[in-house]
Amino acid sequence: MTNRPERYKAQEIEHLIMTIRGQRVVLDFGLGAIYRVTTKRLNAQVKRNRGRFPEDFMFQLTKKGKAEVVAICDHLTKLKFSPVLPNAFTPLEIMSRCSAAG
Repeated sequence: MTNRPERYKAQEIEHLIMTIRGQRVVLDFGLGAIYRVTTKRLNAQVKRNRGRFPEDFMFQLTKKGKAEVVAICDHLTKLKFSPVLPNAFTPLEIMSRCSAAG
């Protein structure tokens, strides 16, 4: 059994998308939920296969950026206590990979 995501409609993913640094992104835990893997596993796979992705595929939030996101988004209070800085992924790449997986 593979961890390929089911085909998702844009409105099903829309609630995971936020604007950070002027880009629309999905944080790593949201992308992990789409692919049904843990955030740790997702980030390990991305790190291992970094050369396969375009340069602008993702970026890591700074401590300040993480604090701003937590302050704005009530549903991210768990993130406040995490020692790890989350990665942010561009949804255009996510959507193309999700739709191609089916």
